[in-house]
Amino acid sequence: MGMLISNEPDFMIHGVLKYQMCGQDFWITTTTIGMWIVTVLILIIAVMANRALKNATDVPGRFQNALEYGYMMLEQMGETILGGNTKRFINYIGTIFLFILFCNLSGLLGLRAPTADYGVTFLLGMVTFFIVTPRPFSRNMVQTRSYDTMHTIIVRTVKIYLFVFALTLLGISFQPLIEQYIIPLSLESIYWMNMLSAILDNATLAAAEMSPQLSEEAIRTILIGLLISGGMLIPGNIPNIIAAKQLNITSAQWARFGIPIGLLFMLIYYLFVLHFN
Repeated sequence: MGMLISNEPDFMIHGVLKYQMCGQDFWITTTTIGMWIVTVLILIIAVMANRALKNATDVPGRFQNALEYGYMMLEQMGETILGGNTKRFINYIGTIFLFILFCNLSGLLGLRAPTADYGVTFLLGMVTFFIVTPRPFSRNMVQTRSYDTMHTIIVRTVKIYLFVFALTLLGISFQPLIEQYIIPLSLESIYWMNMLSAILDNATLAAAEMSPQLSEEAIRTILIGLLISGGMLIPGNIPNIIAAKQLNITSAQWARFGIPIGLLFMLIYYLFVLHFN
């Protein structure tokens, strides 16, 4: 069991159970068990989401709102990169997004993240390559697939580069403040301080707070605090703003759902990972 749950990062593949088939030895590894857990969790969420959408109402409940928000976030992300081809791949993008998200979160909770195994990431890359690569035997591919112009692709690329460049400059400018005020703080103080991400964009805060001098545990604590609190209020993340506008969600409606759920997850992570670790 110690191989499955560990307080230290572990990038080695460990065998848990060996069995024989056709005269050959096969192993169930920590990666295999991690993928089983993640797959079961995603299937449970998929069944719940399917039932919720089948019984969708004009006045959506909290779970339906969360599903619609997630879809809008993925759609906006896909349109930024894929443009007119987003609808062809939105289902696949959503599946891969959830799989990688839960795999990475499982590593933060003490399990060995399946995505730490290069075999998993290599297969995901190969599957993605064959799905998105045009196939000559697809008869209606040329008629149904739409392509962006070179001008659109260049403009989109420049916008993304300028955004990342601005965040990088922001991080560099904040280095003296980080070294003087952030690094000496305890992990608990850093964690709860990042609740500011509820009212400030968490990408901006991440760029401002990150420093090579921070420990791995401090970086993980910062990212988790930003990730959770960034969904508590609309200004916490750009996808929040887009989803709220598209779904006509007011700040008060968002806060009634986002703040209690966000505080609950902040408290759970604090108690079980930071406080008792």
